[in-house]
Amino acid sequence: MTAVANEEAELKLELAPDSADQLEASGLFAGGPALIPQHAIYFDTPDHDLSKAGLSLRVRRDGSKRVQTVKADGPSAGMFIRPEWERPVPDDEPIIDHTTPIPALLGDRIASLAPVFTVDNERRLWVRDGIEITLDRGHVIAAERETPVCEVELELKEGSAAALFALARRIDAIAPVRIGVSSKAERGYRLLGPAPTATKAPRVVLETEMDAGKASQAIAAACLRHFRLNEPLVLHHRDGAALHQSRVAIRRLRSALTLFKTLFPDETRRWFNGELRWLAGELGKARDLDVLADQASEGPLFDRITTARDDAYLEAIAALDSRRARMLMLDLSEWLVIGDWLTDEDRRALRETTAREFAANALERFRRKVKKGGRRLEKLDDHARHEVRKTAKKLRYATDFFVALFPEKRERRRHKRFVSALEELQDRLGLLNDLVGAPELLDNLGLADAPEASHLLGHDKKADLLEAAAEAYETFVDAKRFWR
Repeated sequence: MTAVANEEAELKLELAPDSADQLEASGLFAGGPALIPQHAIYFDTPDHDLSKAGLSLRVRRDGSKRVQTVKADGPSAGMFIRPEWERPVPDDEPIIDHTTPIPALLGDRIASLAPVFTVDNERRLWVRDGIEITLDRGHVIAAERETPVCEVELELKEGSAAALFALARRIDAIAPVRIGVSSKAERGYRLLGPAPTATKAPRVVLETEMDAGKASQAIAAACLRHFRLNEPLVLHHRDGAALHQSRVAIRRLRSALTLFKTLFPDETRRWFNGELRWLAGELGKARDLDVLADQASEGPLFDRITTARDDAYLEAIAALDSRRARMLMLDLSEWLVIGDWLTDEDRRALRETTAREFAANALERFRRKVKKGGRRLEKLDDHARHEVRKTAKKLRYATDFFVALFPEKRERRRHKRFVSALEELQDRLGLLNDLVGAPELLDNLGLADAPEASHLLGHDKKADLLEAAAEAYETFVDAKRFWR
């Protein structure tokens, strides 16, 4: 029997073990679940060629039967929509045939496929109104390391995807859940690498034949994933680097909403932008105090800053733990995947514009704004200079989002030089912004008059920073555009 190809559409939700117990006891899903013990073995080459190509291969034993599954990556803003190939197998050894992409990818390297990690799981399964509901509690095990799994998966068997999100909200009302962005396979591969640390923004995978609508979804999905990979490190470990990356992810999401604003209804876009601004603000105080603490020397001032930072982290964690934040990410996921903007006939032509054309127009527009706003930079007041900094940051995110759409050698070379010049301008404007913000932050802490605080204000540095920023601006203006 050959593998059967189909497409899986599921919404993954992460929750704490005690919340899983609460959910199961609630009776929300009606009736007793089917209990299925599972043991899965994941295979790859020594160089992890399958993982690098966005594929996973497993043989899973569900009760007494074994099923081999090949899955392709395909998360879309929190909802997994991806092709998979399944077939029964007699034992724990995979059977590779040409009904899956593996032979074409690996060629002779098929012989080197071997187990890389395992997943032991206890699954509870319900079926309700066209949705298969699974509650998984288990562990991913790789060599001497393991990580727990506790998640709900809602897989659409029939009906509208809106039903998945409606059920997710009902679940959250009983047991707090968060959008899941990592498959069990991804967790296993992470165990094979270094211990988890803050995750920087991933490169967005765009294809040159994409239209603008599909590109906006891919970009937003990458931003949402960036946020969710860092959020647990803030919640459970108060990781400062992860807090910074969480804020970066939110800023990137807001920039994406601005970049693609012509595709979206104004009222909805503004609401999401406002909620994301709120969440970024809740995290901002802790981040500002992290920066201030790094600049302060040990002593009474440092102690007062770190005490204030501890309180700010508690506030940030409370915000992330709130239903408002959890539902923001769920609402955003639903809107990006199945929102009304996708069927708005008045915006069809804009959605169907090629992503490359859309990107070139957006990049040109933001470059023009930075160029115009930054003229006579050293003469601008603090507010005007801050506005230039914000626009430059949006342009920087846009260059990250769209780089894959400009793959030619000349375009890549120009991209590298353009980004280098833009980064230098951003860095100089950022230092000036920190200089402006430090007095207000110290004043809010009641520390503005502390003798030790004088070196944090850096008034003596402003002239040199302005000169350096003006030079960086001129270099940026001279940099050739990679999209032309």
